[in-house]
Amino acid sequence: MEKILITCSFGLEAIIKRELNDLGYENIKVSDGMIEIEAILSDIAKINMSLRCADRVYLLIDSFKARTYDELFENVKAIPWPDFLSEDSNFLVNARSFKSKLYSLRDIQSISEKAIIESMKKTYRKNIFSKSAEKVGIEIMLERDIARITIDTTGPGLHKRGYREDSVKAPLRENLAAALVDLSFYNKDRFLFDGFCGSGTILIEAARKARNIAPGLDRDFDFQKFIFMDKDIYKKAKVAALEAIDYDTKLNLLGSDISGRAIELAKNNAINAGVEEDISFIKRDFGSVALKDDYGIIISNLPYGLRLSKIDLDEIYRKINHKFKNLETRSQYYLTTDESFEKKIKRRASKKRKLYNGGEKVDYYQYFGPRPKKS
Repeated sequence: MEKILITCSFGLEAIIKRELNDLGYENIKVSDGMIEIEAILSDIAKINMSLRCADRVYLLIDSFKARTYDELFENVKAIPWPDFLSEDSNFLVNARSFKSKLYSLRDIQSISEKAIIESMKKTYRKNIFSKSAEKVGIEIMLERDIARITIDTTGPGLHKRGYREDSVKAPLRENLAAALVDLSFYNKDRFLFDGFCGSGTILIEAARKARNIAPGLDRDFDFQKFIFMDKDIYKKAKVAALEAIDYDTKLNLLGSDISGRAIELAKNNAINAGVEEDISFIKRDFGSVALKDDYGIIISNLPYGLRLSKIDLDEIYRKINHKFKNLETRSQYYLTTDESFEKKIKRRASKKRKLYNGGEKVDYYQYFGPRPKKS
């Protein structure tokens, strides 16, 4: 069995643990921004393909105490790197350090790279390595003087699904959008509306989850070119993901935005994501969209930061207030950086969660409506 480390934004650990449980994994260790599991090597394909809310998937190569640079060098050098790297592998060393005596990231990276090269010299009997072949990201994770040496199996972060050609200003990351859906009462039998849909990310992620379309289905991963990985595992994971798609479910999702460009982007992204028939996008102001009081769901990423130009937030809050009065059975969810949001819409949230969108702190205000009546 191998140890697999999965990183995520703070606040999403419980969601990813639930995703891993659904994939059949047990004995899951959770810490801030990190989840650890045991799995077989070929599971790396399934994990990368399936996780909707995570950032990256790492393979743990070794761990040891490192209080000095000599300890770090000798222990990294002792790893049989030719088992993981070809003589031409383009290996890139990154580092992170938390509450450790070794804290200079540049020195950690430089010393670790020298140690890897020394290990490679013994096997390949050469002093210079071209780094012209497959990319291999090596991450040195130091925490409280314990060094964990890992290989990044993902490559570009898992939020890069492959369906988004372009985006509006300050886009919502796809894995955070998926988390917003997971943290709501949405399911495939309920109506979902996003009145500030931008490039459509929340609705697209909701539709793909409802149809069980794997988030990594339309992209490649670094592990596909690793010399120590079976070349067939990606193909097998992709076939399994394609077979699991639900083509029969009827979905009802609606997105609106005042920007015509945003709506065109949303439509194109939905086509690329394979859910264009599930979502209707309209160029319309949030306040003028007619909605029934039918136990539906509203999830929106409200304008903030770069998206605030030429936007009257007070007017937006007034319209949200009006919607609340007329939609008593709807569950509503709003993501914003405005810490006075509850005060401005004059309603206390059922629950508030602190999240991060690409490193920027945001709050997710959750207003729970009643359960739908059984028919």
